[in-house]
Amino acid sequence: MTGLEKMKSQILEEAHTCAEKILEDTRKEADEILAEAKKRAEAECSRIAQNAEEEVKSLAERSESSCALQRRKALLEAKQEIISEVLEKAYETLISADETTYFGMLRKMLYKYVLPEEGEICFAKEDLEKMTPGFEEEIKGIAKEKGGALTISKETRNVKGGFVLVYGGIEENCTFKAMFHSQKDELSDKVHSLLFS
Repeated sequence: MTGLEKMKSQILEEAHTCAEKILEDTRKEADEILAEAKKRAEAECSRIAQNAEEEVKSLAERSESSCALQRRKALLEAKQEIISEVLEKAYETLISADETTYFGMLRKMLYKYVLPEEGEICFAKEDLEKMTPGFEEEIKGIAKEKGGALTISKETRNVKGGFVLVYGGIEENCTFKAMFHSQKDELSDKVHSLLFS
């Protein structure tokens, strides 16, 4: 082996050693980069999983809250429907009551609504037809007790249950429907407490 070949061999060996060192350093650096990337990827996966878990939990809570709200809303609607039906049946019971009960209610309403003035009372045609002569005298007596006077109008009204008082051109609607309407909230509260408390 000549000196040139020796030198050439030595250069190749050094180049080979240097290349292996560079390769080894590059592999280490690549491994470190890969390990760091893996670590970051795992952290990112963990963060994404945690966010997803929190999102699922939040969605579940919102869903549960929405379901509870829908349940309360449906329950309220059902209660309101039942209350309306009860009030409607009470109204129907009043207007279809036997004559003694029906005219007894009218008598109580007269005591409550008759004014100490002169006026007229208007009934539905059906009520005028089934009214006993004694009831007309009772109306006059109640009005007199209150310091007024009432005459039964021959003009009928298209009402169902109750009457209309007329004083000086001003009408007071004393029909069962008007009474139910004016006291709807109070009656609904009473029915609610009776049925649902």
